[in-house]
Amino acid sequence: MKGKEWGRLSRLDLHVHTTASDGMFSPVEVVRMAKAKGLQGIAVTDHDTVAGVEEARACGQESGLVVIPGVEISTVANGQDIHVLGYFVDPADEQFQERLREQREARKRRNHQLLDQLTKLGIQITMEEVEARKQDKVNIGRPHIAEVLVEKGVVQNMDEAFAKYLGKDGAAYVTTPRISPEEALVLIRQAGGVPVLAHPGLYDDDELVLRLAKNGLAGIEVNHPDHDEEMRVRYTEIVRQFGLLATAGSDFHGERHGSMYHADLGTCTTDRETVDALKGAAGSQRT
Repeated sequence: MKGKEWGRLSRLDLHVHTTASDGMFSPVEVVRMAKAKGLQGIAVTDHDTVAGVEEARACGQESGLVVIPGVEISTVANGQDIHVLGYFVDPADEQFQERLREQREARKRRNHQLLDQLTKLGIQITMEEVEARKQDKVNIGRPHIAEVLVEKGVVQNMDEAFAKYLGKDGAAYVTTPRISPEEALVLIRQAGGVPVLAHPGLYDDDELVLRLAKNGLAGIEVNHPDHDEEMRVRYTEIVRQFGLLATAGSDFHGERHGSMYHADLGTCTTDRETVDALKGAAGSQRT
C-alpha cells in the first residue's frame, strides 16, 4: 500500500463479512458497495477464514478502495462465544490457514449440535436444508440456520430466530470446545496481525474484557451497531485506561428476509489515524 494512497483514508468500515462465511454478498460485491457508499476502505473479517480476502483486495485495487486483510476468530470463554478480530493478518501463512481450518471444523460440530437442540424442541431441520442456503456449503453459520427457521415459519424474522433460539439466551444455543480468546490473540500475532476484541457489549462480561486488555489485546471495537451509548462510553474508558485502540465496524452481513443482521455497510466507521496505528502494530510480535 503506497503512503500517498494511505494518507487519503478517512472513513473505513473494519468489520465486514462476505459469502466466504455468512455474508450475503461476494467479496467483489462488497467492495463495489463500499465504493458506492463513499467509504475509503474496509476490512474483510469473515468467520474463521481469509478465503475472501484476495478477491476483495484485487477488486479494491481496481476500484481504488483499500481492503485490509482480516478475520474474525470464534473462541469460547465462560460458556459463550467470544469473537476476536484480527487485522493485517497474512492470508498466505500456512500455519494460520491450518488453525483456521480447525476452527471451521469446530463450527461444523456446533451447527450439528444446534440442529440436535432444535430437534429436542420439536423443530425439525436437516443439515441439507441449511447447506442449501449457501452454494459452496463451506463455513455454514447460525444465520443460515436462522434463514431456514424463517422459511419454515417457525419465526417471523432473523431477529426472532436469534432471540428465541440461536442467540446466547436462546433455547437452542450451544457452545462447542474451541480455543480461548487468549489463544486467538497469540494466533493472530503469529500470523502478523493485530488483535481487537469484537463487540464486547454483547458478552456482558467486562471482567473478560479487562483480562484481555492486560494480556495482549491491541484494541476494542467500541463503536458497533449493537452498542448503546453507555457501552461506548464504558469501553472508551477501558481503551484509555490500558492504552488500546478504539475501532468501529458495522458487522455487515447483508439483509435476510427483511432483517439487516447487525447493520448496513458503513454504519460504523474508523478513522485513518486509528487504522494507521493498527497497521503500525501489525507484525510486531510475529514469531
